[in-house]
Amino acid sequence: MSSPDPQVRAARNQSTSPAPRGPVVAVTGAASGVGALLTRRLAASDEVRQVVAIDERRGDCEAATWHILDVRDPAIADKLRGADVVVHLALDLDLETDSAARTAYNVRGTQTVLTAAAAAGVHRVVLCTSAMVYGALPDNELPLSEDAELRATAEATGVGDLLEIERLARRAPRAHPGLNVTVTRPAVLVGGTDTALTRYFESPRLLVVAGSRPAWQFCHVEDLCSALEYAVLEKAEGELAVGCDGWLEQEEVEELSGIRRMELPSTVALGAAARLHRIGLTPSPAGDLAYTMYPWVVSGSRLHDAGWRPKYTNEDVLAELLEEVSGRHTVAGRRLGRKDATAAGAAGATVALLGAAAVVRRARKARRRI
Repeated sequence: MSSPDPQVRAARNQSTSPAPRGPVVAVTGAASGVGALLTRRLAASDEVRQVVAIDERRGDCEAATWHILDVRDPAIADKLRGADVVVHLALDLDLETDSAARTAYNVRGTQTVLTAAAAAGVHRVVLCTSAMVYGALPDNELPLSEDAELRATAEATGVGDLLEIERLARRAPRAHPGLNVTVTRPAVLVGGTDTALTRYFESPRLLVVAGSRPAWQFCHVEDLCSALEYAVLEKAEGELAVGCDGWLEQEEVEELSGIRRMELPSTVALGAAARLHRIGLTPSPAGDLAYTMYPWVVSGSRLHDAGWRPKYTNEDVLAELLEEVSGRHTVAGRRLGRKDATAAGAAGATVALLGAAAVVRRARKARRRI
């Protein structure tokens, strides 16, 4: 029996071979944090053809194709060729980083990635900022819709950078026709993160500013990664708020955490926070305090409409956060060593730091009167 014609055999093989899977996705900041989690998630997905991982060091995901470089390097355009989607997660929001250096890295990096993606023929870029860009204000609706005005100011850690990234995201489709940009805005992010808001739960007492109305909404890093995957696969687009369903009132947080409150007048809390940051005693500017005073809860309606649901509840994430920060000691945003915390005492340390500037001011006034 004669063998089939080679062209017939090739046609048969072509008809039975599976079609190429999904998009090629490039992830910046892929070696650590959310970037590492997302890289592993996408590399394991049947809906993603290939993952290109970009960072200044190599991560541990062997299934990804790695490129080692700074995202501010224009050579990144060559590494993005062939990618369908870029997820830009190379951001520095470390409390201890010099603010000018942090802004230079975050803003320049985002500008470079957007320009390089357009030059490389990428059709979608996914950015990640924070729900903090809505601002924490006493008249905020509960919850805020994705289309709510961005009313934050640049007074909190990294928020000025995030607002500038949001501005770049809005401009990019006009500057680069054919480039689509999706922005994810997570609530208080928990899971290997270190922010002014996670450090709030490392304090011996939960600072409550008199007359404020806190509302707590969390976002687990795994839920953020699943939302980013939705954006990558174009199941949702535009501005996407990400968080647990609903929120917790301050009283619920205190009951669940077992940490009692310490209530201070706003003039004392805000004034002391500003002075302590100015003289370098604490890494957090006074603007961070607003996010523990007023609500900035988001609805996440666009993701919900697309079929996405968070895996974790606010109660789940708070419990994980409390376990994660157990044994750490933070006072007014400044993390103390065990020896410092023991010497300072719990509530006494908080009162000392928060009230220090006010006490000094009163002493000076008294001396002037003598």
